[in-house]
Formats: sequence, structure tokens, C-alpha cells
Amino acid sequence: MTRLIASAVDPATLDVDVLVVGVHSGDDGPFLAPGAETVSTAWSDLTETLELLGAKGSAGSVSKLPSGGRVAAKLLVAVGLGEPDENGSVDDETLRRAAGVAARAAVGRESLAFALRADAELLATGAILGAYQFDGYKSDDPDRKEPVASITVAGPDAQLERAGSIAAGVTAARDWVNTPANLLRPPDLAADVERRATEAGLGVEVLDEHALTEGGYGGILAVGMGSAAKPRLVRLTWRPEGASKHVALVGKGITFDTGGISIKPANGMWDMKGDMAGAAAVAGTMLAVAALKPAVNVTAYLALAENMPSGDAYRPGDVVTIYGGKTVEVLNTDAEGRMVLADALVRAAEDEPDVLYDTATLTGGQVIALGKRTAGIMGTDEECERVRAAGEKVGEPGWPMPLPEEIKKTMESPIADIKQVSANMERSGHMLQGGIFLAKFVPEDLPWAHIDIAGPGDHSGDAYGYTVSGGTGRPVRTLVELVEEHARRD
Repeated sequence: MTRLIASAVDPATLDVDVLVVGVHSGDDGPFLAPGAETVSTAWSDLTETLELLGAKGSAGSVSKLPSGGRVAAKLLVAVGLGEPDENGSVDDETLRRAAGVAARAAVGRESLAFALRADAELLATGAILGAYQFDGYKSDDPDRKEPVASITVAGPDAQLERAGSIAAGVTAARDWVNTPANLLRPPDLAADVERRATEAGLGVEVLDEHALTEGGYGGILAVGMGSAAKPRLVRLTWRPEGASKHVALVGKGITFDTGGISIKPANGMWDMKGDMAGAAAVAGTMLAVAALKPAVNVTAYLALAENMPSGDAYRPGDVVTIYGGKTVEVLNTDAEGRMVLADALVRAAEDEPDVLYDTATLTGGQVIALGKRTAGIMGTDEECERVRAAGEKVGEPGWPMPLPEEIKKTMESPIADIKQVSANMERSGHMLQGGIFLAKFVPEDLPWAHIDIAGPGDHSGDAYGYTVSGGTGRPVRTLVELVEEHARRD
């Protein structure tokens, strides 16, 4: 991962390959953002030069020009910040995204420094995530350029260390989501998480298929029984001395989802390697927690399975007993995520946490309702609002959704405690059906929120801000914020 360096030295004098300045848009043309004063002094016609190059300062835009010795850096990158507010500022997410754009503009260069007066953690986080690349399986790529190796930011070491810790959790989640499914089946993912978690100082417990059978984890076993690579349930714990508060996290980890017997269309199935983004995000969150060391107990469960059709696969019409004894009438084997989550939610509640958060690439209905960038949030009202606020703070938007009574009625079963989906597989309110199902397996008195990242968990278009193509690592930063916010509560 790109190295972060804290410096109080005048950025115009730093011996780096790339120097980044911010540019605002204004009625009279672009103008430099605070932090570039010494650069402007050394390069008196910089604003005019940028304007001649067509720079307007619009958010996310970028202009490059050689320094010609005016500053120590070889190349100057001017990144757009848009129009400032009445106080001369821009919002945090604009700064994060600008830093990500700047870091990508420096690809192939060794070092970058910011001449931009802003919160060091914001710049560092955006830059590291924007510099991220995943292309580890090419045998030969002569055109490949390495991401920038070091980034210098003016600010306290503690802020950069914090940014690096959180970004490391996000990039770990991205790496897992981007790894081909043949190289990351449930036992593989469990083993890699166990290795990294142990190195980070977390407690780890892994239940294999035998322990799952003995424990009665019917949902995970049902989904995973069609695959030769058997399911796993991974439990991670952070237990700081003296902590009394307790947060539980649960992530869906379907390492590949064919849909099972209710098989998916071939077109687009390749993207189903990312159906474990929820578990990847929870594991990445726990790695960040271990580095940040908040004074709160955190317990995480990763429900890992591969949903494959075979003679041993579960079937539409089956009745499955979830951990704890509740039963589910299966109508669609492609609604597998809620099955594995049900086991993990019941088990997580047994640990008696103060609050429970789960995340999953659960429903296509989330994408239809909210698009590719806004997560769906369901659960108890107060926790839904906390998730929304945390996501807004860190730049991972989400929106609370209802759990309507009329949809609950369509999921009543004559032979089991609940149907897996609405009767006759009614598609309306599909995202809401997922939330209603999960709520059945969470105690009514336990504060809880479910975060559906079916769209936000993966990005397939051109890079924007600090988001590159592939796994996004969402909602690691939201979950870290929620854990730390809980630690701060009275």
C-alpha cells in the first residue's frame, strides 16, 4: 500500500515527483485554494497558465503541467475543487475525492505531496484509496504503471496513521472482492482472514462444515451443501481491557453465487465473485479496529459459502431449520444470502451486544430503488439513522427504507415460520423483503441495522474520486465510524 509521510516543510521546496494544488471555480475564472501560497509566489502566473490550459476548477477535474524548476517537484497537478462556500471551504467528500483524483494522476511516479490546506486524514484517505490498483494476474503487461509509492501531507502523524489504518481495512476488503472465485472459495477466504486477523491481534474462531453441522447452522449448510468447497463461519473478536460496551457485526460471504438450483442467467454471472463483499467489509473493518484500538468490544461473524447447483444442493420447496430453531420455507435458492445471514444474526445476538449491524450484497432490488452508490438501510429506526449519518460523514451514502406490514404478510408460510421470499416470488419491494426476512432473526429488543450494498459494493464504470473499478470496500469506513461512535457514547 502507498506510504504516507507527514511533513511541516514548505511543499514548494519538497523534492517529490508531483506537487498537488487545489483549484476553485469562480465567476472570474479559476483560482488557487488555500495551501498553495508559496507555490503561487514561486510561480506568479500559475493561475493564468491554468486558465490558458482550459482549467475551470470544476470538482474532480485535473490539469498537469511541468514545473520548469519553479518549484522543487518535477510535475504540478492542479485538481478541481469546485466553487467554495461562503466561508471559502468545500465539504469533506469533495476533498477526499480530489485527493483520489490527484493520486491517480500521479500513477507511474514515485512521490507526491499536497500543497493544499485541508484535514490531513481526509487527503490521506482519499489519496490512498484513489491510488489503489488490482491487476495481479497478468503474466506480462509492459504498459503497466505502478501507483504512486509515497504521499506527503502536512499534518500530525496520528492523523496519517489513522488514515492508513482505515484505508488498509478498505483495501483488504477490495482485494478480497476482486480476487477470482476459483482462488477464494470459503475455506480459502476463512484461512486468509484467520491469518490476517491473528497477525493483527484479533481473536479468531473458524467453524468448518463438521462444527456447523454439530451446532445446527442450517442456513449456511443449506446454501453451501451444493459445493465441493464446504462452508465456514468465522468469528472475530476485539476485546480491549476494561471495555464494557459491545458492538456486533455480521457479513454475508457468498464467494460465488450461481443462484444454485434457481440458477442465474449466464450473462453477468462473472460478477458474482463479489457476492462476499459484506463479509469482506466486516473483516476489513475488524483489521482497522485492531489498528485503531477503540475502547469497545467488537464481535464479527463472516458467513461463508459457495452457492452451487449439484445433486447435493438445496432445493425450492425445502424447509430449513436456522440456528436457534426457526424454520424457513425455501422458494428460491438464489435468495441464499439471507439464509446464511440468519444463522449468523442469531449467533451474534447470543453474545448479547448493545447493537448489531449486518451488511450484504443482498438484493437486486436495492440497485433498482437506490442505484449503484446509495446503500439501503433497514432495521430499528434509531440505528438506521445512525448508519445514515455515519455514512454521510465518511462519504458512503445510504438511505433508510421501511419494513411494511403488507409485505410481511406475503412472507407468511403455512408450513414454516417464514417464507424466504414473498409468495409466488413477487418482485415488488424485493429489497424490503430481504430486510423483513432478516428482522425475523434479530431479537425485537436489540438495536439493529442491515446495510444492503448490492450496488455500492462494486463499481464497474470509470474511476471517480477515490473509487476505482472493482470492489469498493464499502461499508468499511461507515462501520468503523459506527464502532467508534458507540465507544464514545455515555
